[in-house]
Amino acid sequence: MKIFEDVIAAIGDTPLVRLARLHPPGNLVAKLEYMNPGGSVKERIAVSMIDQAEREGLLKPGGTIIEPTSGNTGVGLALVGAVRGYRVICTVPDKVSQEKQDLLRAYGVEVIETPTSYGPDHPDSYYGVASRLASEIEGSFQPNQYFNMANPQAHFETTGPEIWEQTAGQVGAVVAGVGTGGTITGISRYLKMQNTDIEVVGADPEGSIYTKGADGDLHQYYVEGVGEDFYPETVDLDLIDRFVEVTDAESFAMAKETARVEGVLTGGSGGLALHAARLVADEDHDRLVVVILPDSGRGYLSKTFNDAWLTEHGFDT
Repeated sequence: MKIFEDVIAAIGDTPLVRLARLHPPGNLVAKLEYMNPGGSVKERIAVSMIDQAEREGLLKPGGTIIEPTSGNTGVGLALVGAVRGYRVICTVPDKVSQEKQDLLRAYGVEVIETPTSYGPDHPDSYYGVASRLASEIEGSFQPNQYFNMANPQAHFETTGPEIWEQTAGQVGAVVAGVGTGGTITGISRYLKMQNTDIEVVGADPEGSIYTKGADGDLHQYYVEGVGEDFYPETVDLDLIDRFVEVTDAESFAMAKETARVEGVLTGGSGGLALHAARLVADEDHDRLVVVILPDSGRGYLSKTFNDAWLTEHGFDT
């Protein structure tokens, strides 16, 4: 019998699916991270960060986990918290969809909404509020996914090896959206140890620091959970060969197209990665391109897949 002892043990080993209708040459495949039990790639780092905190004595039984999140990391932490008996508090920017906030609450997370317009250094931003609560609540621990090296390490130990094994070492390029940078950094570090010729491409929202640069025209965008307005310590830019800038409109359109032609439902950040990946796959039809789809579109039904919301915000439907 193969029976997992708890839901945490079921995280990982997500499938690769060829997207031959979206990209007829057939060299584009997607790693469906939404098939993790909580629905996203972030469960991998949640386990890694909490395991490390427990080993180091930073989180004791009955403690509180506090984290700023756009939703998915919070769900991952909620799964761990439920199984291991921790209280979980998440701060979220107010652009996070209602579905994702409701999902966090369904797992028993205490959700605190903050203004998206506040920068990371503002005390009332979702970063600032989380840090304040972590300093005030006794027995609390803030994983801090933007600075915690257990974040990229999780992908070095799991996601990267899975891609290498699932493609029998034939992967030629990997494309992923970049937020904390942990996913793409960990994957790249592992795969480049196997084959230095593998190209690693970051997909970035228009307005984010990775393509605009620290002195560029940084501004807000509608796509959630990807891009940044500062450089996290968890990203190693030397392991990313290049970036492709993708607009909100391109991201949303691709997410909708993929659902309709492939039956693969992903959110705006998945659409962003797919748009970039299709461009990369078009460059060489003999090269196998793997795109990381970080989560499901079920958390964006009121936005990405809602024609009224798209029209209200100036996007074609």
